[in-house]
Amino acid sequence: MITVHYFARLRELTGKGEESLDRAPLTVEELLNWAEETYPGFGKETIHVAVNEEYALKDDVIQAGDVCAFIPPVSGG
Repeated sequence: MITVHYFARLRELTGKGEESLDRAPLTVEELLNWAEETYPGFGKETIHVAVNEEYALKDDVIQAGDVCAFIPPVSGG
């Protein structure tokens, strides 16, 4: 199992702050593809992913027990 956390607009889109997935191992890109298929409008092209509190690359592998966070773009003003 991997734990996935959603922040900001992604929390609103998914209707939850976190969920557990029984899909490991998978790459960050595969996780983003899953999120886009599961939650249309997710915006996988603009989302950053952290794995175990470190920013991850799309080809990084997520293992069982890892904690992932989807981080949407932040705007300021």
